[in-house]
Amino acid sequence: MNHLLKGNIHRFPTNFDEILQRIALISPVKYGSSRNYIDGAVTYLSPYISRGVISTKDILSHLLDKGYDPKKIEKLIQELAWRDYWQQIWIAKKSEINYDLKNKQTGVSNYGISTSILKNDTGIKAIDTAIVEFYKTGYLHNHLRMYIASIACNIAQSHWKKPAQWMYYHLLDADWASNALSWQWIVGSNSNKKYYANQENINKYCYTHQTGTFLDARYEEFPSIGIPKTLQEIEEVNLSTPLPNTDSIVINHALPTFIYNFYNLDPLWNRDTKANRILLLEPSHFKEYPISQNSMDFVLKLAMNIEKIQVYVGEFNDFVEEHSVNTLQYKEHPLSTHYTGQEVSRDWMFDVKGYYPSFFSFWKKCKKELNY
Repeated sequence: MNHLLKGNIHRFPTNFDEILQRIALISPVKYGSSRNYIDGAVTYLSPYISRGVISTKDILSHLLDKGYDPKKIEKLIQELAWRDYWQQIWIAKKSEINYDLKNKQTGVSNYGISTSILKNDTGIKAIDTAIVEFYKTGYLHNHLRMYIASIACNIAQSHWKKPAQWMYYHLLDADWASNALSWQWIVGSNSNKKYYANQENINKYCYTHQTGTFLDARYEEFPSIGIPKTLQEIEEVNLSTPLPNTDSIVINHALPTFIYNFYNLDPLWNRDTKANRILLLEPSHFKEYPISQNSMDFVLKLAMNIEKIQVYVGEFNDFVEEHSVNTLQYKEHPLSTHYTGQEVSRDWMFDVKGYYPSFFSFWKKCKKELNY
């Protein structure tokens, strides 16, 4: 397995031209058939989507412009639509996604996370190897995220919130809607049942050959096996964000001011307009949604694609008051509702908006716009 993960630390370039090249290299047909395997033809674009450098619409437009038949690449389009779906729920439900959304999580015995997960010492080789690399790279394959969430919550009986925050903290593609709601899907608080992965399933998709682990069981046995000894030690995780020093901000009051943030680092946004460009890093935001040094470094490097951007570490209202900013624009986001000024829409793949209780009710509407 190590040879599959080797080099992950260099997997996410921050130069915009290299990011665009990555879009050009997508193999959408192979994605559909191989995405569940840890060496599958996944796009490695999620960090750029999450940070608003590119959009799901950008990717879909690229694929359609290349002449792909939407029917033949439906799985990739569908997975991109999941990201927009989670965002639409966040917009509709706001802070409600921070709590059990549809159902109360059952079988909860603690509100921390197993020490063996934090220390990559669960005894499940694929998981432990992945966590080691995760700390280095900020990357986890989607199936590995599901496996870890199932172990943390459905086997170790942790409430989903703290483990989800731990994963978000380290992910370069940290998207609270996608992360929190996916964890809730795993534990049954945003779905009809809990998700389990057994050792056989992990062996298949991670190319391991382990037997005799606490996951080496039939699916129907999991609800009654109890917490394995290796998962019983629980920790409260204290996560804090390493904020950079603020720039010495210079504002030209004759120009408009565009606000960028953790969820909007789009280098093409109003690129041809002369403006003040500010990356706003609010301590209140990062106290509630902390991120790691790797993640913060990634954000600051991505921001360098935006010409003459300045970094302001402080609250939005303080920035406006300190610099007497009048003409101000920002992109819509659930965590930007306290901004004032002109709000502009993000790019979405489809015109379907609002809350849908299931992804497939949302997807059914989206699919009509593909005309097949």
